[in-house]
Amino acid sequence: MSRTAQSLQLWRWLFVPALASIVATLLLAAPFRLFGLGLPEPVFAMVLAFSWAVIRPSILGPLTLMVLGLFDDLFWGGPLGLWSLALIGAYGLALSGRSLMAGQGGVVMGAWYAAACCLASAIAYVFATLTAHAQPSVMAVIWQVAWTIGLYPVVYWLTDRFEDADIRFR
Repeated sequence: MSRTAQSLQLWRWLFVPALASIVATLLLAAPFRLFGLGLPEPVFAMVLAFSWAVIRPSILGPLTLMVLGLFDDLFWGGPLGLWSLALIGAYGLALSGRSLMAGQGGVVMGAWYAAACCLASAIAYVFATLTAHAQPSVMAVIWQVAWTIGLYPVVYWLTDRFEDADIRFR
C-alpha cells in the first residue's frame, strides 16, 4: 500500500508531526460547543508515541514525547509528568511489539495501537488518582481513549509514509 517512502529526515518524521500534535491540541481546546457538548480531547501525541516506535526506534522519539507530554500537562493543567509517563509507556509497548507487527496488516497494528492507548490511559488514570487523591471521571477517560483510538487512520498513514525510509531496516 505504500506509495513512495519518504526520506527519513529528522525534521520530517519527528519535528513536523510533533508540531502538528501541538497545533491539533490547541485547535481542539477552542471553547466551541455543539449541542451543548465540547470538542473531543484526544491525546494527539499518542499517535506519535506509537508511530515513532514502529517507524524508527531512537532516543529522539522518547525525548520528544517527554516534551509533548509536559506540554499537555501544562496546557491542560494536569500534574507534571502525567502524560510524559503515559506516552513513554505507550512507546515501550509499541517498541516491544514491533517485531510482532512487522508484516502484519492494519488490523493487527490497530489492535496494538488500541492496547497502547489503553495502557497509556491506565497509567495516566493511576498517576492522576495518586497525585490528586481523587479519582478522575471514568466516563471522561473512556471517551478520551475512544477518541484517541479513533485517530488510528493517522497512525496508519504516518507509518505507511515512513516505514521503508530507513535503509537499515530493509
